[in-house]
Amino acid sequence: MPDFRYVGWSEYGRLTEMLAKKVAESRERFDLAVGIARGGVPVAMVVSDRLGLRLDFVKARSYSGIAKRSRTTILQGTTEKVGGRRVLLVDDLVDEGVTMATVARRLAKSRPAALKTAVLFKKPWSTTHPDFFVEETEDWVVFPFETHEVESLRKAEARPRSPKQR
Repeated sequence: MPDFRYVGWSEYGRLTEMLAKKVAESRERFDLAVGIARGGVPVAMVVSDRLGLRLDFVKARSYSGIAKRSRTTILQGTTEKVGGRRVLLVDDLVDEGVTMATVARRLAKSRPAALKTAVLFKKPWSTTHPDFFVEETEDWVVFPFETHEVESLRKAEARPRSPKQR
């Protein structure tokens, strides 16, 4: 089981503001922020607001529990036109990087003028290296909008199983 890092609302706000500032300071220009749902939605909302960008989302699933990766599936694509636009793909973090890479490949098929990536946290072992990130961590980050869910999963995984369940 990984170490857990619980991020409260004030820290979360500070981190999202820092990410938006890093992107702004790069002087790169974007037309559209695309958040990866679920965790990238609030991050993308702040980034798009601070940078004055249109906003859209992609819904993808990559986990079935704590540190239990499943095949990445894109459940819903963007509604905005991506072709010819400068796109910033936003998520809360990259762990192995599979979700970010899968969504980026999907968006690239629409031939955006530019496609860059931004996250709050990057894991050191990630195979995807975001263009913008705030911190690198090895911890399992628990965001303030998922504390109940994570605690429920932790309790369920800690319960002893009967021989039939093993």
